[in-house]
Amino acid sequence: MYSARYAVFDGKHASEFAQNKETQRRKKRQDMSKQSGPLWDVIEGRVPAPPSAQLLGWKLLEIDPEHGTATVEFQARPEFVNAVGTIQGGFLAAMLDDTLGPALAATLDTDEFAPTIELKVNFLRPAQVGRLIAHGRVIHKGKSLAFLQGELRTADGQLIAAAGK
Repeated sequence: MYSARYAVFDGKHASEFAQNKETQRRKKRQDMSKQSGPLWDVIEGRVPAPPSAQLLGWKLLEIDPEHGTATVEFQARPEFVNAVGTIQGGFLAAMLDDTLGPALAATLDTDEFAPTIELKVNFLRPAQVGRLIAHGRVIHKGKSLAFLQGELRTADGQLIAAAGK
């Protein structure tokens, strides 16, 4: 987990610090359902997913705000197929973007938003129509920029594409 603050504790206070951190983690897990903001509104069903996410068949499987990770399922549809019969790369890039965004958004405060400023995708094998699973993670979060990595895989685990953002 990325932390912007560092602290040095003597042995006497280390145990108290560890107990406080565990209490904070437990409270954070309980408070996840009380989160607000666009991502949490979709997760809690207060609003529908954006049309682009609906088009991609976006389904959140797992999100971990503490570690800045997200796992999302997508449905690659026949309408996404290119002239050679595989899923067009732009749809795969959109799937990765729609996974990396929530991984970061889960770590932000309610009044913060982080638009994509760059997305690099490496296409490693052709994707077919069907279920695809993406996993994204925050690898560094600074004051004004964050860096993320993600992978898009077939349902049986074959790597289709990798992205950095």
